[in-house]
Amino acid sequence: MSLLAISDLHVGHPENRKIVEDLRPVSDDDWLLVAGDVAETSELIEWGLATLSRNFSTVVWAPGNHELWTPREDEVQLRGAERYRHLVELCRGLGVLTPEDPYPVWEGAGGPVTVAPLFVLYDYSFRVPAARSTEESLALAHEKGVVCTDEFLLHPDPYPSRQAWCRARVAETERRLAACDSALPTVLVNHYPLVREPTRILHHPEFAQWCGTELTADWHLRFRAAAVVYGHLHIPRSTVYDGVPFEEVSVGYPREWRRPGHPRDVPRQILPRG
Repeated sequence: MSLLAISDLHVGHPENRKIVEDLRPVSDDDWLLVAGDVAETSELIEWGLATLSRNFSTVVWAPGNHELWTPREDEVQLRGAERYRHLVELCRGLGVLTPEDPYPVWEGAGGPVTVAPLFVLYDYSFRVPAARSTEESLALAHEKGVVCTDEFLLHPDPYPSRQAWCRARVAETERRLAACDSALPTVLVNHYPLVREPTRILHHPEFAQWCGTELTADWHLRFRAAAVVYGHLHIPRSTVYDGVPFEEVSVGYPREWRRPGHPRDVPRQILPRG
């Protein structure tokens, strides 16, 4: 019985759909943590999560930025918080757990642990080091031509900005994590890294401002994390911060995973620790 994790499936690419179709548990009791970016359209998001939920005992999903886009080709044109609520209901119809459901407890080897899927977005606080403000940091990114598609497709409605949506999500998530059983460690599952350190190896450092928030920098310690699972960066690797394992578990785009030497250890086993 294993607790496994994967992210950034991007099943809009046929080659990635084949990866999802071929994923199988080792045990009938294996859980799969999906740390976002299944796809961009509602139809493909549903296909990806339905495929995984048929094969794994329990599937736990945290949204990525791509699921929150409202692309023209999607028949569901909901924006912002309404789109997120639509995806939560879609998941519930498939039996997939979301950040809005009670956090489940993993009782397998390495447990018990509280598995907490998170949705906290980003607030541009991972800004360019030379920038003195968010506005200056964004301006530098635009000058370099390094601009996340979120700026055009990820709408914060009804919040006035992505920063405001992020602050609301952080406050609600902190409240729920603080209410968890303090006797149990946690596995925190978020699309973005909870600390800034993993973004420091980005080829384009300007992109870091779309990769998380400083508001979560101590969550792995405050909330007793046995492991933190994330994706988004498309740099799969295992690191340790403050003694806590951080696992970047992305599949990424075919052009990335086809590169010689690119790690293909997906899904990654989170518990029991190897």
